[in-house]
Amino acid sequence: MSEDIKSITLEELTEELRQMGEPAFRGKQIFSWLHRGVRSFEEMSNISKPLRERLAELYYIGVPRAVRKQVSKSDGTVKYLWELRDGNCIETVLMQYRHGNTVCISSQVGCRMGCAFCASTIGGKVRDLRPSELLDQVIFSQLDSGLPVSNIVLMGIGEPMDNLDNVLRFLELVNHPQGLNIGMRHISLSTCGVVPGIRRLAESELQLTLSVSLHAPDNETRSRLMPVNRAYDVEALFAACHGYFQKTGRRISFEYAMIDGVNDSDSQADLIVQKLRGMPGHVNLIPLNNVAESALKPSRRVSAFQKRLERQGVTATVRRSLGGDIDASCGQLRRKAMENGKKGFQL
Repeated sequence: MSEDIKSITLEELTEELRQMGEPAFRGKQIFSWLHRGVRSFEEMSNISKPLRERLAELYYIGVPRAVRKQVSKSDGTVKYLWELRDGNCIETVLMQYRHGNTVCISSQVGCRMGCAFCASTIGGKVRDLRPSELLDQVIFSQLDSGLPVSNIVLMGIGEPMDNLDNVLRFLELVNHPQGLNIGMRHISLSTCGVVPGIRRLAESELQLTLSVSLHAPDNETRSRLMPVNRAYDVEALFAACHGYFQKTGRRISFEYAMIDGVNDSDSQADLIVQKLRGMPGHVNLIPLNNVAESALKPSRRVSAFQKRLERQGVTATVRRSLGGDIDASCGQLRRKAMENGKKGFQL
C-alpha cells in the first residue's frame, strides 16, 4: 500500500530518497512542491520522469475536494467543507483581519468530547486527521481563496490533544522553512482541557499560543457543559496551566463562551480572577453561537462580565463575531452535509 508522502518530514523524505540513490537536494525540491499544493507527481517539473514514476509507485498525494464554499457578505469570511480521500468531511474557516489572514483548521473528523454548546461533537468522533490533512487545510484554503495565510488556529472540529502525535508532526511540517514557514508564534492550539496533553505540550517548549476552552471556573457548571471536566477537573486543569506557563513562559488564552444564566454571573467572574493569580492570562469572551440542537442561549451580560474581570486586573476581550451568515458555529456545515448526504453541496 502506498504511503502518505505529505505526512513525511523533510529529513525522513531525504533519507528515503538517499536509499534510492538520489542526492539530498531532491528531498528539498519534492518537499517544496508538496507544500505548494501540487496534485500529482507529474507537476514536479524539475524531477526526472523515472523518479516521478517511482514516487508514484511508493506514495500518494492526498488532495481534499471542496464540496461547499460559503463566503460571508458582511466580512469576507470563507468557510470550506472539504471531502477527504475516504469520503469523510471536515470544515475550515478563513478569516480576514487587519493584521493578516487566519485559517481555523480541524484536527479530527468529528469529536468525542461532548461539549454541550458545540455542534462539532454531534455524532461523535469518526477518526483522527493525518498530518497531511491538517496541512492541506492551510494549503488549499490559501490556494482557493487567493489570500495568503499568516496565522493558524487549531480550533475547528476535533480536540487537538486527542490527536497530539499527528498535531505535533503537522506543526513541524507547517513551520519548516522549505514549506509554508509559518512561525510558531503565529499558531494557536486550543484544548478543552486534556491535562496530559497540556503537560506533554509544555515539555515540547514550542512557542505557540495555548488556548484553553474554560467556559466555567467551577466544577459543577463545567462538568455540565464539558464532560472532560469529570476526568480532569478545574483544579487539575489550572495546575497544568500554571505548569505550562512556568515551563514555556507563554501566556495562556482562556476561551469563554458566554451562556445566558449558566456561566455569566459575577461570582464566576471573581472565581476566574482567583484561579489566574500567579499567572498572566487572557480571557477571550465569546458571544455564543446559536446551535439549533442546543437549548443554550447567548448571554446578555458579556459587557458586564468583561468589566468585572478587567477591574480586578485580568485582561479580557470580546471575540469579534465573523461569518454570522454562513453557519458560523463550528461543525454546523459538516452536520448539514451529513444530514443531506452531501447532496446539493457541490461548488
